[in-house]
Formats: sequence, C-alpha cells, structure tokens
Amino acid sequence: MEILGASLRICVDDIETAVPFYERLSGGRAQRFERGGVQVAAVGSFLLMSGPESELEVLRKVVATIAVKDVDAAHRLLDDLGARILAGPVATPAGRNLLAMHPDGSLFEYVDQLRG
Repeated sequence: MEILGASLRICVDDIETAVPFYERLSGGRAQRFERGGVQVAAVGSFLLMSGPESELEVLRKVVATIAVKDVDAAHRLLDDLGARILAGPVATPAGRNLLAMHPDGSLFEYVDQLRG
C-alpha cells in the first residue's frame, strides 16, 4: 500500500465562512462535494465538513483521512494486519474509500482517486 498523504478532518458549523479562511491559509482552492447530507470541502491538507449533528457525530470519530494509491491494496494490507473494515470500499464523488478500525481502536478513512 502506498500512502500519498493525510488530511486533517475538521467539523465546522458554517462551511461557507470556513472555506475562505482555509483557502487563504493553504494557498489553494476548495474542492467541494456533498455526501449523505454533509457538505465537504477539501482544501490543501484540510477536510472541512458541515451538516446535521447526527452525521457529524460519526465523522468526528475518524482520526484522519489517509490518501492511498489504491484502496483495494489498502484493504488487503489492513485485513492482513488485523484491522476491521467497517465500510467499503465504496465509490464516492472523489474516488473510492473505506473505513477501517485499527487493532488499537483508532478509526481511519482510506481514500483513492480511482473511479470504480
């Protein structure tokens, strides 16, 4: 599995107010999409999320989003290492993802940009 980087997950009350701050901070433009009623903006190393508290409650439990070259390869390695795959791999607007609980109880999202 090749890890390409990680994003810091931040739940915000008002994504429209938060995005300009993080765009200026990171020097980049936000990529936006919606998933399950949650507005998401990826800005540099930051992943901003805003939406219903019932959805954000689950998202806050994920430690970080890890970008990988191929989610299927990550799935195989995580499984071999004893991680518990909670969801996925599934297609998202930005590629594919899976949620995995590591043996220490930490929850991570793994994402790639492959379509499928």
